[in-house]
Amino acid sequence: MKSIYFITGNKGKVAEAENKFSELNIEIIQKDVGYPEIQAINLEDVALYGAEHIQKRISHPFIIEDAGLFIDNLNGFPGVYSSYVYHTIGCRGILRLMENFKDGDRKAVFRSVFAFAISDDKPRLFIGECFGKISVAEKGDHGFGYDPIFIADGKSKTFAQIETSEKNKISHRGKSLDKLIDFFKNI
Repeated sequence: MKSIYFITGNKGKVAEAENKFSELNIEIIQKDVGYPEIQAINLEDVALYGAEHIQKRISHPFIIEDAGLFIDNLNGFPGVYSSYVYHTIGCRGILRLMENFKDGDRKAVFRSVFAFAISDDKPRLFIGECFGKISVAEKGDHGFGYDPIFIADGKSKTFAQIETSEKNKISHRGKSLDKLIDFFKNI
């Protein structure tokens, strides 16, 4: 396998995947073909539904990813609706919702689910998580989405304050990509 399509419109996700896949000499080709995202309780269902839909249209090996930010004291919000919430109220809206929360009440987890599919085989899922907290202000110019307000456990900087290669070592997406890469190394 020399190339894999990454079905996404998000160039930031593609850059992170390219960084990880460079060690395997597998080219990541971005394809923004769109697919329906079902309303579901968990990311796995969303990724699996999307992968099965794309399999009907594309025979080339591909990956898709669904990710979400789950904030403990907001009952997991925005969760599976993270993209919609980001495009609706953004990081500033999340910070406004949390403006009266103390440091210990700002716990969150970023989750990522990659689905890999080839031909008619059942898609395989690869899950990664990064635990941390929501900052009190937006910080940093790197990354995308909620990166300016998420600080991983044991770190003092937001994802947006660190380079992609450093983020890939600790992030939810980096962890799910590591599992996907391990899968490729073993086939």
